[in-house]
Order: sequence, then C-alpha cells, then structure tokens
Amino acid sequence: RIMTIKEAQQQVDIWIRQYGGGYFGELTNLGILTEEVGEMARWMVRKYGDQKLKPSEQQTDIKAAIEDEMTDILWVLLCLANQMQIDLTTSLEKNILKKTTRDHNRHINEQAQ
Repeated sequence: RIMTIKEAQQQVDIWIRQYGGGYFGELTNLGILTEEVGEMARWMVRKYGDQKLKPSEQQTDIKAAIEDEMTDILWVLLCLANQMQIDLTTSLEKNILKKTTRDHNRHINEQAQ
C-alpha cells in the first residue's frame, strides 16, 4: 500500500505530537529546511558535480545519503504545511494544473528549436 500525501501529513503530525514534543516554530523549521537542502546539495555535488568525496566519505552510499536528505526535506515541508494548515494534496493538484495550463507547449517547443 502506498501512503498518500494527506496520510503523510497526518503521520508526521501524530509523530510530532507523540514523540517530538510539538512543532518547532515556522522560522526554525524554515532554517532546518534550508539546512537539509544544503546537506542534500553537498551529496549531489559529490555525485554529479566536480567535487570529489572526502576520505572520510569514501565508504558512504551516496544514493542512500541523497535519499535520506530528500526525506528529511519532505519531513520538514510536511511539518510546515501542517503548521500553516496547508493541504499539500490540494496544493499539488492546483500546482500541476497551473503548470499544465501555463507550460503545456513550452518544453515541447524548446526541444524542437
């Protein structure tokens, strides 16, 4: 069974209330989100960019590290959405519609040029 976005928001909320001692403030979570994006960027640069792994990172499974950081990012986004009473399922549906309406030919036309 696949977890929906709504279920993920609910699971994070339950965990925060049961184990997390409550939500951090929104600005704190924004800082944490930025930190997690930076950590993912570090691994992406090591895997796909010009930086090489440090000796202490040689044994790291980079794909697993990127996956972990992406999940940390998702966690914090779910926290922020919960705090701000944003239904990410509805928001994503609206965003897809916006992009489809606005960009339905944009990328296809760019490839043809």
